[in-house]
Amino acid sequence: MTTRVRFAPSPTGYLHIGGARTALYNYLFARHTQGKFILRIEDTDELRSSDEAVVAILEGLSWLGLDWDEGPVVKQDGSLGIKGAHGPYFQMERRALYFEHIERLLAEGKAYECYCSTDELKAKRERAQQEKRPPKYDNHCRHLTAQQVSAFKKEQRKPVIRFKNSGTGTTVFKDIIKGEVKFENALLDDFVIVKPNGVPLYNLAVVLDDALMEITHVIRGDDHISNTPRQVMLYQALGFKLPVFAHIPMILGGDGSRLSKRHGAASVTAYRDQGYLKEAVLNYLALLGWSTTDSQQLFESQELIKKFTLERCSGSAAIFDEQKLLWMNGEYIRSQSLDEFTDIAIPYLKEAGLLPALFDRERLKKIIKLEQEKVKYLTDIPKLFDFMLQDEIVYHEKDVAKVLKKEGSQTILEDMLERVNLLNNFTADSLEKLCRDYADEEGIKTGMVFHPLRVATSGRAKGPSLFHYLEVLGKDVVCVRIEKALTEFFR
Repeated sequence: MTTRVRFAPSPTGYLHIGGARTALYNYLFARHTQGKFILRIEDTDELRSSDEAVVAILEGLSWLGLDWDEGPVVKQDGSLGIKGAHGPYFQMERRALYFEHIERLLAEGKAYECYCSTDELKAKRERAQQEKRPPKYDNHCRHLTAQQVSAFKKEQRKPVIRFKNSGTGTTVFKDIIKGEVKFENALLDDFVIVKPNGVPLYNLAVVLDDALMEITHVIRGDDHISNTPRQVMLYQALGFKLPVFAHIPMILGGDGSRLSKRHGAASVTAYRDQGYLKEAVLNYLALLGWSTTDSQQLFESQELIKKFTLERCSGSAAIFDEQKLLWMNGEYIRSQSLDEFTDIAIPYLKEAGLLPALFDRERLKKIIKLEQEKVKYLTDIPKLFDFMLQDEIVYHEKDVAKVLKKEGSQTILEDMLERVNLLNNFTADSLEKLCRDYADEEGIKTGMVFHPLRVATSGRAKGPSLFHYLEVLGKDVVCVRIEKALTEFFR
């Protein structure tokens, strides 16, 4: 039997970190078992669902590289389409598929119409609380007479449909991560499965969707544990085979509360926009609740698929640590070959207006090589390399005041300009020797030479290896920049 798993988000917003982690685990399990990964949109919340949110979710999954085998897709013209043979993949488009099963539950006496009003239900809950009873529904409408039903219809009351819980015994299911889970049926009420407008509520819709789409494994957050006994009852009442359940732990912030925007970026695409590599985000998400036997931290391409198993998922909540994610991002950046990282850097440099349509790729690679190890976020790239790519140098006022305005800097720069002009072999090694020899001759510390030269040629006091970036800039540019600094600040 082919493994079939699904990720079923509600299109009420962006793809958040918890949702992305759930999608990733489903994706890894499907690929590890050579199964199918299905994307389904649970849009029964008609007021909050939107096409924009659907597109945002698809965008987040696509950026992460979590390609799905069935589900909605964005076509070239920007409209939504589908792929797969088990559609529709939007719940609101599946309503016709639900009706026959709802009618069957009613006909078999496994569900019933409930005409209790909102005010009546509120009064029942308040009375139960006063009497220190569980505030669950009292089954008032289980045995309505035809006369009572007729009277309610004359009042134009729109009924909900409730599932008839036996109220005795236990509901048991096995969970790959949690083990055997038991719920006392007496603690559950006759829960609503269809709203007054005929739209199925989550517990019924998800059961029918999973069964009709032949889902074999339900992998989701453990906040759904409390829903599972109701869903198991529905599976049994409808005669469907139970899927295998695996409830993965919640993700918490560093303060122990449920992960929210205050703990970091709210959406997956926000991390993309901040300058994280998708490989780093995927790697970090995988480790939020899963690990290998040897606690491996970094994974090469396809390695997560090869090593992922549900049995290695933790039953405890995971703590989101943005500093670890940032560390991981740096590790992945440094692991890129120079060619790979140059390809990554080019769009950021172009967007910042630092690269023309035609540019010297080999020279750019030499520039990128200078600072690749220092890049933490991809969005850092323009500000790290701008002084190497711009004709006009921008001086940092504080560095000019601290370094260039220091006594003796003018003489040092004038001497450097003269000596650099006479240097035939313009390399990092020869430049370093020139500066050190000059410092020895003048009886000064090398820093008194290095620092003014750096600010004069880069505009800043910090940056890549001084002599290596001077070599890449070239003799003519270096001389022009020293002359510019002398003219602007001393003459």
